[in-house]
This record gives sequence, C-alpha cells and structure tokens, in this order.
Amino acid sequence: MSRCHGPLRRFLRSALLIGPALLVMGAAAQSRPDHRPAIARLLALPMAVGLTGARDRPVFAWVELRAGVRNIWLLPAPGQSPRRLTDRTIDDGVDLHSLALNRDGTRIAWTQGGDAEFPDLPPPNSGHAARGGSQSVWVRATATGGAARSLGEGHAPVFSPDGERVAFVVGGTLLLASAADGPAAKLAQLPGKIEDLSWAPDGKRLLFVSRRGDHGLIALFDLADGTLSYPDPGMTQDVSPIFSPDGASIAFIRTVTPPFGATGTEASYWSIRIVDLATGLARTAWRAGAGAGGDYYGTRTANLLWSADDRLLFPSEASGWVHVLAVPARGGTAIDLTPGEAEVENFTLSVDRRTLIYAGNQGDLERRHVWQQPLAGGRARQWTPGDGIEGFPTVAGNALAVVVSDVRRPPHVALVAGAGVVTPLGAYSDPAETRDFVAPQPVRFTAEDGVTVHATLFRARRGGNGQHPALIFLHGGPRRQMLPAFHLMPYYASAYLLNQHLAMDGFDVLAINYRSGTGYGRAFREAAETGREGASEYRDVLAAARWLAARRDIDPHRIGLWGGSWGGYLTALGLARDSAMFAAGVDLHGVHDLVRAPPPMLPPAEQDRWRAMAWQSSPAAAIDRWRSPVLLVHGDDDRNVDFAQSVRLAAALTARGVPLETLMLPDERHEFFRYQSWVQAYAATDGFLDRTLGGSAP
Repeated sequence: MSRCHGPLRRFLRSALLIGPALLVMGAAAQSRPDHRPAIARLLALPMAVGLTGARDRPVFAWVELRAGVRNIWLLPAPGQSPRRLTDRTIDDGVDLHSLALNRDGTRIAWTQGGDAEFPDLPPPNSGHAARGGSQSVWVRATATGGAARSLGEGHAPVFSPDGERVAFVVGGTLLLASAADGPAAKLAQLPGKIEDLSWAPDGKRLLFVSRRGDHGLIALFDLADGTLSYPDPGMTQDVSPIFSPDGASIAFIRTVTPPFGATGTEASYWSIRIVDLATGLARTAWRAGAGAGGDYYGTRTANLLWSADDRLLFPSEASGWVHVLAVPARGGTAIDLTPGEAEVENFTLSVDRRTLIYAGNQGDLERRHVWQQPLAGGRARQWTPGDGIEGFPTVAGNALAVVVSDVRRPPHVALVAGAGVVTPLGAYSDPAETRDFVAPQPVRFTAEDGVTVHATLFRARRGGNGQHPALIFLHGGPRRQMLPAFHLMPYYASAYLLNQHLAMDGFDVLAINYRSGTGYGRAFREAAETGREGASEYRDVLAAARWLAARRDIDPHRIGLWGGSWGGYLTALGLARDSAMFAAGVDLHGVHDLVRAPPPMLPPAEQDRWRAMAWQSSPAAAIDRWRSPVLLVHGDDDRNVDFAQSVRLAAALTARGVPLETLMLPDERHEFFRYQSWVQAYAATDGFLDRTLGGSAP
C-alpha cells in the first residue's frame, strides 16, 4: 500500500477524531424522545409566496409550498374559490417563481427551476436529478383545462400589453416568444446580465437594466427596427427603470456606491433621472441631499412608481427611516407621504394610480400592517389592524390582496375588502399542529454600550417550577427583522416553526433583532463597527445572554445559540469567544473567516488595518478558546456562503478536540430547496440541542 501523503493523512486523522464523538452522541440520542415526526408535520404546513396580480381584472396567482411540493394557485375572481394550475406531487427541489399574469388574467407565465436569487448562475440540483438542474420559462392559459408549454431556457417572463407575447432573459440575452405557439427568438445579446425588464405601454419597446458588475446601464430595445440604445449612460449603478403612463418618457434611479470609509451621509449619492424619448434629453427630477438618506436604500419590491397626477414615488431615508416620498416629474420639492418613526417595507399604487398602498411597521415596530394614503391629501388609513403580519400588497383590477400570517397560521393569501376586512383565500383555519403554540412576547433590553435591543420571547411550555434551558435565535441577512408571528419569508417562517417546537420541548427561545438589522431606522441598521469592522452586533448577543441568565427560571449554565447565515456567524462567534457563557450551538451555513480582498482604493497601511479588523471580527480568530459542542449544517452548493467555510471550521475544531457534529446536504443551496433537507436539518438541530442542553420539559 502506498503511503498517505499530507492532505489525505490529515483527513484520515480527522475522521478518526470525529467518528467516536458522533457515535457517542448517536448512542445518547437513542435514550431521548424522537421529535422528528413532529418537526416533519410542522414543516409540511402550507405557505404562500410570490403573490402577483393582473392589471385590469381582479385575478391573482401565487405559489403554495406544501411539504416541499410547489404548485401555482389562481383566484379567478373575488367570491370564487382558488384553484390549482399545476399538478406537481413530489419534493424535487424544483422551484416555481417569477409569476406574471397578462393584463386581463387570461394567461400566466412563470419560471420553473433555477434559483430566483441567482437566476444567471448554474441552476441548483438539490433533487439529485441525473441530468442536473434546469431553468425554463413556461406559459399557459388560466382557463380550466389549459395546457402549459415551455418557452425555453430563461427566467423573469413579462407579458406584452396585449398579452400575446412574452419577453424573458438568460444572462445578457433578451428573448421574445409568442404566448400561443412557436419557439422563442433572440432579440439582443449584451454584456453582463439583464434585470428589471418591462414593456412600453404601446408594446413597441422593451426597457431594462444592463448590469455590468461595477456599473449598470438603462437600455431600450426597439422592436420595430431591432435597435438597442442606452439613454443617459453614466459611471453609476442605474436601477428601477419605468415608463411614464403615456410612454413618452422613462424615469430611473441613479446611484453611486459610497467609497469605503464614507458614511453615506456626507454627500448626495443618488438621484432620479428622467429621459424624454423623443428628444433624448435627460434631466434630474430630484436629488438626495447630504445627510441621512444621502445614499440609496430601496425596499424589497418595486422602488419607483409614476402616479396619475404626474408624480414619482420612491423610497428615501432622509428622515432616518424608510419612507415613501413623492416629487413632481417636472421637478420640485419632494413630500414625505409616510412620516413618523416607522419603516415602509413595500409599496404600490391603486389601479387608478391615485392612492398609495404600503406595508410597514407604522404604529407597531414589531409587526407589519397595510395602509392606504390618498395622493391628493388627507390622513393615512390602516387597512389591516390586529396582532398578525400583513405584507406584499398586490393590486389586480379593483381588488387588493396581501400575504398574511399570525401566531398560528403560516403565510397565506387574503383579500382586503375594506378597512379591517381581511378574507383568507382557501382553507386556512388554524392548523391542528399549531394550536398549542405560545404567543411570542416582544421584549427589550440594553446592550453594554447603550443600544436598545428588540427581541421576541417564546416562553417554554413546562410543568415544574425548576430552571430550564434557553436559546438565543440569531437571524441571517443581517438585513432582517424577526416578528412575534410567522415571518412572511419561508426561510424565517420555518425558523419560527422550529422556535415554537423548541419552546414545546422545554426551552425559552429569545429571537433577537441585533444591530445592523431592519425595522428600527437607518441609525440602527448602519450602526458603527458591525461585521468586519468590529462585530459590534455581538454586544447585543451578550446582552441577550445576560438578560436570560438574570431570570430565576433560566439555568445560566444551559444557554445556547442557533442561527443561519449571518446568524450562523454570530453563533460561531459566541461559541468561540465565550464558551463559558454559551453551552452549545447550532451553526447553519455560517461565515467563520471574514477576511476578504480589501475594498478598492485603500492605501496599503489601511488595507492591512482592514484585514486585521476583519480577522479579529471572525470566529476563527478566537477558535483556541472554543470549548462548547457545536452542530454544523451546510449544503455544498451554497452560493451565498462558501461551503468551504464549514469544511475548514470542522477541521480546525477537530484538531482542537471540540465536540462536533456535522450534517452535510449534497447539492443544496443556502436556502434549502427540498422539504426533506429542512426536516433533516431541523431534526438534527432539535436532537443536538436536546442532548447538549437537556431541553425536555420536566
């Protein structure tokens, strides 16, 4: 037998070190209750995503996820029952996304396969298909009995105004197909990739962004003569292009990324540009001022709208909070339509373009509700009061639909018929699996440097009066906010389910909204020294641990951490820096070494300082102090966090004799595409925490 060379020898030695630990933990698990069936039942609950609507008629469509099976549902009209348009039956990890209805709702197009977050990268294959993953555009009539057909490889379909054609993209390729029959034709090939595709009102032009790395151009394709043009190009990242209602002009947001070391408040880094298409003349309709809101920060949906009274609506943080502003298209003073210390998360216009409809945390920083504001003036009106969560307002004809949830009901679609009148679509009564869920309680405490930390507490359901273990849940992003009900994003709705399950299992779970997250204003989101600049958000994690440890019903020696992505990073950071405080942790696809190439245009000495600070902010920098057991979970096709981050950490912990379990999910992405992957990951999490912290209620 040939001798083992260095890497192989080290691998075999690591395997010998890891193996016995896993066997011991596995044996211990056999004496504990098996909670996998309960977790599987919870994760099988249906959730709605991707709500869209027709422009001229009250027709809505969305995707339902149920135990990993994805199907498209359609509401043909208010008062009718929703019906399923697709007949998928297996948990194959093939996503359905980017739904689009034509104006009268008689046709629907969608993207099947791929990854909506990274549509131009090789598609995922989490279902292990022998031929690999795929991504294609499909179209069908919405009438009963309509047959679906593939238009070919691509994503982001958009119907022409007459509903007869579908434009879509693949990377930098622009394609066009008949909605009725025939193959797609290639219209143009551009460098980079195409985003934000839309049609002119008369159907004669296509408008989009040509994204080219460090800059993005607004582009127009003329269908009559097959010509491509770039109105008003700049050394900027131009985003959110739209046509005026008459199609005579376009508007877009022009942004400049502040250089490293800038605060984003010392200059004006963005503006709104308008181009007259007949003359080609461009002008600035509005420019951000220096100070708060000097750099651009948009919402998660459309960020530029053109109203019937010829005003442009857009998000701004000039107040220190994400608000919707309106400015005359001819130029002038912008008016704040959503004042107050609260944030708008997404917004749209009514069908007549005379009323702003938005979702945000006005009146309750810990929740989301839907509001309406007439553009002609008057007070805003709250349309969805209560203790639930409502978001993604979507207009179709004269109807309004939203995605809603509450403590016991996962995200689902509902119609809003009037202020306070919200009607769920389909059978969404309280699921039996969630009837014993605790009502999470918003709490606040203060970090050592005076920052107020908002959190949600899931109190353990337990029998006795003794002390019990506690967990701190750390969200990812970090641009996120956890809520005292089901989150409207499936990733965090699933995390909410596990937090509820852990509370049933005897844990108090504290889901904290640490600095650099959203929902509490720009100053909180852009807090100093976060991430690579010093990990100041970890002070909020320590404050949470001290808050829990000070309670009489919590065992201070059984406080653990769990989280994914940036939450996995903070979990690893806590275990590395403070194993005496954190007894165990579960790190899902976390970052462990923050050192990267320095930002551009830094002097050599500053580059060294930047690298040193990034290293000191990393879990890897404190790994010699790591003692507490950890479970690492990661998919090896992750495009958000390199799988190597977990491989290297596992090797380093093994070398130091730290108790370690791992769960590797072949072909999975960052947000797992298969239900079975979620069940595996969360069952492993539950079992590991039960073994290491003793979570079973007395």
